[in-house]
Amino acid sequence: MSNNIALKKGLDIPVKGIAAQKVTKTVVPDVVALKPTDFKGLLPRLLVKEGDSVLGGSPVFCDKQNPDVLFTSPVSGTVKEVVRGEKRKLLAVLIQADAEQKKVDFGARDAASLSREEVKDLLLRSGLWAYLIQRPYGIMADPALSPKAIFVSAFSTAPLAPETEFTLGDRTADIQNGLIALGKLTDGGVHLSIDKGSEIKSPFAKMENVILHTFSGPHPAGNVGVQISHISPIRKGETVWTCPLLGVAAIGRLVATGKLDLTRKVAITGPAVDEPAYVVTVAGAPVRSLTAVYEGVRIIGGDILTGKILGSNGYLGFFDEQLTLLSEGPEREVLGWAKPFRFNLFSSSKCYFSWLTPKRKYNMDTNLHGGPRAFVETKCFEDVTPMGLFPIYLIKACLAGDIEKMEKFGIYEVLPEDFALCEYVDPSKNDIQDIIAKGIDLMIKEMA
Repeated sequence: MSNNIALKKGLDIPVKGIAAQKVTKTVVPDVVALKPTDFKGLLPRLLVKEGDSVLGGSPVFCDKQNPDVLFTSPVSGTVKEVVRGEKRKLLAVLIQADAEQKKVDFGARDAASLSREEVKDLLLRSGLWAYLIQRPYGIMADPALSPKAIFVSAFSTAPLAPETEFTLGDRTADIQNGLIALGKLTDGGVHLSIDKGSEIKSPFAKMENVILHTFSGPHPAGNVGVQISHISPIRKGETVWTCPLLGVAAIGRLVATGKLDLTRKVAITGPAVDEPAYVVTVAGAPVRSLTAVYEGVRIIGGDILTGKILGSNGYLGFFDEQLTLLSEGPEREVLGWAKPFRFNLFSSSKCYFSWLTPKRKYNMDTNLHGGPRAFVETKCFEDVTPMGLFPIYLIKACLAGDIEKMEKFGIYEVLPEDFALCEYVDPSKNDIQDIIAKGIDLMIKEMA
């Protein structure tokens, strides 16, 4: 029987543009990109050059600090271009896909019969080790470590997030295989969290070889970091790993078939989309092949709170299951702060009349309606942070670079995404996720 955890704090942002549960097209891209920038803490060493032929699953680059961690091509084809930035930083490797796809055969296995070393070796060679994220700090998992436990969230509460029952409900066999394989990597078991509201009909509620939990409440109830804080908080010296459900499915299919498969259903969402729906494609596909591109529209890989700006010439990220399109909001509202009746804007603090229509969805854009200013001490951060910490004190400790206080106030438990709602409700318009990210970077540098 699952262990239900009901969360009261948080906020669901009522933005228009949720994807209808239908697939409008399947995109087989001509060019895909493998981007080192998708992986925190990676120092890439290039293993191919322009003109080289690769198979689906062939190594493209590795981690300089741990050469056993490989990053492999999603498709077979020819290395078209190596894209570099300032100081020759490796930004992407573009691969021209073959008309007929060929893949490396890693050998089909029975998940239950695999040993820990066999699972580790398979994930490292195939490139799927990149799906394992280590906490504290949200970096790639260290193959030399054995985590306290592995945590998987089978639902998302982020704005306009894809419905996992639609995107992965037909891959339960893959997910079950993946969960069994992940269980070999830890003695603490695999913790699987599902939405309490869909517990009865959820195909993930029947998974075996897991410790099942149900969560209810507003966003960020679906964040794996929030779930960890309520199931088994991370203390100093402890290590846990997380894996997105999409990664679990990819691992399970690799085990069962011996072939790397990074196809996925991607939700095309947001107020700037004419018909929000899903497309089927592969990791690294060009944005232009997935959605229409308009001038004055921002394209985000992920949700509106934590996603990265991809741009019209960008490529789908390794972890991305969602594109969000928002209109740019460059216009300045004259005396906006003095207008008492703003029926077309949403307010989390009941400053406007949006609280009278709780089911209404809003045509939001990128306008911040103000610029950064000094911190205003209110309890708005605590109201949207369902974790056992004091967010304002941790934020200020990160700003000050005070490692002792960062430890005291919970830096080991959080990632920037856990503070996305704090950034959204912040009356001072501060980039709080960036503040937390810099605090984490300082911890990595000083605690190494």
